[in-house]
Amino acid sequence: MLCSKVRMALVHETEEVSSHEDMVGAFALLYHHVFSFIKPMALKCVVDLGIPDAIHRRGGAATLSCIAADTGVHATRIPDLRCLMKLLTTSGLFGAATTADGEVVYTLTAASSLVVGPRGLSNIVRFEAGPVSVTPFFDMPAWLRTAPAPDAPKSLFELTHGRSRWDPANADDDTMNDAAFAESQLLIEAVLSDHGDVFRGLTSLVDVGGGHGSFAKAVATAFPNIKCAVMDLPHVVADAPIADGSVQFIAGNMFESIPPADAVLLKYVLHCWGEDDCVKILRRCKDAIPARDAGGKVIITEMVLGSGPRDRNVAETEEMHSLFLTCISGVGREEHEWKKIFSDAGFSDYKITPVMGPISVIEVYP
Repeated sequence: MLCSKVRMALVHETEEVSSHEDMVGAFALLYHHVFSFIKPMALKCVVDLGIPDAIHRRGGAATLSCIAADTGVHATRIPDLRCLMKLLTTSGLFGAATTADGEVVYTLTAASSLVVGPRGLSNIVRFEAGPVSVTPFFDMPAWLRTAPAPDAPKSLFELTHGRSRWDPANADDDTMNDAAFAESQLLIEAVLSDHGDVFRGLTSLVDVGGGHGSFAKAVATAFPNIKCAVMDLPHVVADAPIADGSVQFIAGNMFESIPPADAVLLKYVLHCWGEDDCVKILRRCKDAIPARDAGGKVIITEMVLGSGPRDRNVAETEEMHSLFLTCISGVGREEHEWKKIFSDAGFSDYKITPVMGPISVIEVYP
């Protein structure tokens, strides 16, 4: 009965709004959503063609004919290339200026500069806009109608691909691994260059779930006085590169115990787990560190919904990222949700510092 009353009220309200609303704007908004899939496909296309790198090699500005010549685009396809670049210019990925003779010159923006070069985020574009990431969303209606069961897929990703996002079989997917590595490297640079104070005063650090130790090695290089260790599952540690002395690798299970250190680092770990498991992990972290006045803390890098500067693009990006996390059985959390987890785990205080888009560094104190 309540749903019927609400529905009738909304229908009445919608009819009133429609009589006054600019229907051109309404259709534009609807079609914007319908065709929004074209933007990531267009971006993936220019990345696969190497267009950002081609523009970069020409000093940051290039005409269509130069772009075509440098990327192997057939001369007969230049009108199509113009349409592609016009879309990405309108959406802010590239800049454009018209010369005195009427020729358009395309330039890189801060966003398109992020996919230039071997250290760029081109592999993230290829993965996130590729079939492995996109295909599961075709199954979302079926997923939403599926009741949880012991033998049912644990995520939308698993429903589509027959394995979880974290299955060891995914190790053979170079695009997935390269994307994760590229994003990790960018995060490391952002944290150490602009927020290095997070690590000042520490004498020891253990990176839990730190894989092959890229973050720990970067910290050890930037802060030679910090003794860094990486703890991960035995099969991950077994495949780690040969130790060079800067980082110690430890096989273990974060649900059981964590080696003692001034600080524990959790990079992109907690979004993979539900609230109860996050509390268990953080309690093990609390057991491993000294009191706050002795420098003890947990350093977390995660998305905190709503924590950074707010505009429509940022808000939509956060919500899309959050929906993608649900696809892979992850969780996007707002600050009050993180606060509850920290409190339930026995921590007294925390500090959130946005560092890269929706990603923040959270310092949690015992």
